[in-house]
Amino acid sequence: METAEIFKKVRKIEIKTRGLSNQIFSGQYHSVFKGRGMTFSEVREYQYGDDIRNIDWNVTARFNHPYIKIFDEERELTVMLLIDVSGSNEFGTQKLLKEEMITEIAAVLAFSAIQNNDKVGVIFFSNKIEKFIPPKKGTSHILRIIRELIDFKPENRETNIAEALRYLTNVIKKRCTAFILSDFIDKDFDDAIRIANKKHDLIAVRIFDKRETEIPNVGLIQVKNAETGKKMWVDTADQKVRRSFTNWAMEKDKYLNEIFNRSGVDVAKIRTDQDYVIPLVSMFKKREARI
Repeated sequence: METAEIFKKVRKIEIKTRGLSNQIFSGQYHSVFKGRGMTFSEVREYQYGDDIRNIDWNVTARFNHPYIKIFDEERELTVMLLIDVSGSNEFGTQKLLKEEMITEIAAVLAFSAIQNNDKVGVIFFSNKIEKFIPPKKGTSHILRIIRELIDFKPENRETNIAEALRYLTNVIKKRCTAFILSDFIDKDFDDAIRIANKKHDLIAVRIFDKRETEIPNVGLIQVKNAETGKKMWVDTADQKVRRSFTNWAMEKDKYLNEIFNRSGVDVAKIRTDQDYVIPLVSMFKKREARI
């Protein structure tokens, strides 16, 4: 891709996603992904509406009047974006390709993070770690990430989610908030996601296309596995074939839901023909309700 074309795309995504981040996500992000660490600051007299869990009982007993502890929040977070760049994300039959939607969502999350004064890093992965961008602050760093998202060419086309999660666990030593953006067309990552979520705060953003859940009746077609290159003919006029594919997709969805539930990972499921704002905000609100 030519440099001028990349710059144009970066600018377009920056304008759209920065606006969304400013208008919608900055408040949600702040309340949901605020720094987990707290440092003691001072005590003051209890006021109506204060959290009684913060009452300092020693000071309260001394002055025979309720006092509460005041804490300063350790605000700074590290946010990691794990980006699936495998071949299956080049697919899309509706508004966007999966990889285009992943780029936009990653940009929104990145801009939300820097507005919150957080550091942002990226792990690009296929069935290996394709590239690691260490966490940093600043707009220029975010624009570099967006450029990489737009123009990155992976060496491999297959997927290994477990490898990406193991790398995250090993390379990021302190607890971070990590978003894994993928279509999750993979298996055998149960243990890795559970281990990663114990060390870090992991959120799954699952991107999928409508035609990955149902096939229309368009007669005999040739389909190709984007990751392995394997081709096969499918008779979509056969109702049993279409039903079998839908059942497979439902089983896959059930399997992934079970993995996320068992590992305690929150997930936002987003279809390529949908507005991604609604499922992301919905996921944020569910997390906020638990705080």
